[in-house]
Amino acid sequence: MTAIRPLSEHTGVEITGVDVRRLDEDSFRSIYRAWLEYGVAVVRDQTLEIEDFIAYSRRFGHVVPHPSRSTRHPGHPEVTVLGIGKFEADGRLNEEIYRRGAASWHTDGAYDEVPFKATQLYALAVPSRGGDTHFSSMHRAWDALPQRLKSKIEGRRGAFTYGGGKRGSDALLNPEDRGHPPVFHPLVRTHSETGRKSLYFDPGKIVYVEGVAPAESDALIDELEERMVVADARYDHRCASATSSSGTIAVWSTRLPAITRPRKTASTGAPRSRRRTSARASQAIETEPGGRSHGHRGKACFAGHGRGNSGSGHRRGTGRRRIRGYPRSARQARRDRAPRPEIDT
Repeated sequence: MTAIRPLSEHTGVEITGVDVRRLDEDSFRSIYRAWLEYGVAVVRDQTLEIEDFIAYSRRFGHVVPHPSRSTRHPGHPEVTVLGIGKFEADGRLNEEIYRRGAASWHTDGAYDEVPFKATQLYALAVPSRGGDTHFSSMHRAWDALPQRLKSKIEGRRGAFTYGGGKRGSDALLNPEDRGHPPVFHPLVRTHSETGRKSLYFDPGKIVYVEGVAPAESDALIDELEERMVVADARYDHRCASATSSSGTIAVWSTRLPAITRPRKTASTGAPRSRRRTSARASQAIETEPGGRSHGHRGKACFAGHGRGNSGSGHRRGTGRRRIRGYPRSARQARRDRAPRPEIDT
């Protein structure tokens, strides 16, 4: 019998008593509604072949490969394989593979014109300690912003790119996949299915806020990064807890309410193997009714079109991050020098 249990007040729901390989439409609809409401749906006790996992993932949207070709499953490129090859033959940790995840809170796919709608992880092996994943509602983040900050970012867009233009952040990409210009997305989004507003923000991928001076852009990004995680909006998915096991699927909304961050204290010596898929919606992301248009990529992304700032956009020689000739700001230089926290794959 299907049981659906909230895991926190605002984020995360646990689903038991189902076999996702045999879900009829009514049963899937109940899971989908719970996922829309809580942003993260954790389904326990599944035994899936890779084709089963792909089929379940496709019920959430169009499944697409991750831009990092080296992490794709050789027979099923739409599946990313995580946790494989983390150690060399002599037992030494392969730092490049170990650190290939995000070093801070993030949302998946912000670098694409049509960002991911949902990301799913299917656990094949889990560690005995560490390796947790954390989620936080961006609906609650928006609700908690002071009105003065809401007024500053409504109607504005952020420029996003893979790795945010940080030096070496695209090392896992093939050379032909590097150096794309940023794409633009509204910083405030209204969900097309629920009508709820949320903040859309990724401190590791945003390059600048469109239509404001560089100093103001940096200040807005700093403040949004400080305010993006609200205390009562978190759900901590404990991979090594008594309630977690291999065979668990976690699916989270990357359109709106959930962002993830690997735990700093990682399970470097423990086995951890997972498969990941990401699904897209059918169109570019939405903004508030009557607001700016969908995200796009192209030459116009270097011009300022922000409200009340005609002609004052980021020109070459200004900007927050290093991309296509943009020098790094003092803020980015400080971030590059900071120690990078340990993360798991």
